[in-house]
Amino acid sequence: MINQKIEFSSPNPDDGKQMWRLVNQTTLDDNSAYKYIMMSHYFTDTCVVAKIDQQVIGLITGFIPPKQPDTVFVWQIGVDPKYSGKGIGSSLLTTLMDQVRDKGVYYIEATITPSNKTSQALFKKFAYHHQAVCNIQSFFTEDLFPNSEYEEELKFRIGPIKENNNDLGGNENVRRYESV
Repeated sequence: MINQKIEFSSPNPDDGKQMWRLVNQTTLDDNSAYKYIMMSHYFTDTCVVAKIDQQVIGLITGFIPPKQPDTVFVWQIGVDPKYSGKGIGSSLLTTLMDQVRDKGVYYIEATITPSNKTSQALFKKFAYHHQAVCNIQSFFTEDLFPNSEYEEELKFRIGPIKENNNDLGGNENVRRYESV
């Protein structure tokens, strides 16, 4: 149990350096510090930070794909390892949907490697709790990457996600997972 208050919000450019530091403490792909500062300036509606005492302990970077205005794509989601398993990832995703819903966004997409069972479980759990379908399909295959150190990326598409549709009991009439 976390005794400190966690605040979830859009980031600001000052959060960029903390976001970069957090990513470097996790297994997420590292990007330049510039990426996080830029995302915190230009994509505040599709990025989220979780903070305790003004310290970033979790983040989402994302964007709305131009050809899919009903979808938010999660580029990265990460939580400080000291706080993993506390529901922060789920809360980050819920906050993200709250931020973009008024833009007509009802779907979340992300790509996840087959070996990243933690992220797969997070997105499947999110779909279940929001009574939404989770479509999973092969997306970026290994042959697209420059060398063999890269793993295939599976595309997770969850939705439609409706407002306040987070009954933890789920709905037995909803198909939860569908591999395509």
